[in-house]
Amino acid sequence: MITHVVLFKLKDPSADLDEAVRRLRSLDGNVPVLRTLDVGVDALHSERSYDIGLIGTLDSLEDLATYQDDPFHREVALYMRSVSERAVTVDYES
Repeated sequence: MITHVVLFKLKDPSADLDEAVRRLRSLDGNVPVLRTLDVGVDALHSERSYDIGLIGTLDSLEDLATYQDDPFHREVALYMRSVSERAVTVDYES
């Protein structure tokens, strides 16, 4: 199993947070290889905090590649790049 973790720092959280969360959550059910998805908003708002966290699981590295190339995912990723100042990710096997 592959766990896909992404953290997003938005350019303007007060303007973009709700729509960004909505779009990220819309991946669930629209990208067939995505097994689970959890999207949450930062509760601490510290200097080190990112605004949104996404954790998804996929069955394999091949499915992760399929996910990355999925048209629905690409559309959401394009939007997230437009509203994010920065994003970091880690993908690990368990």
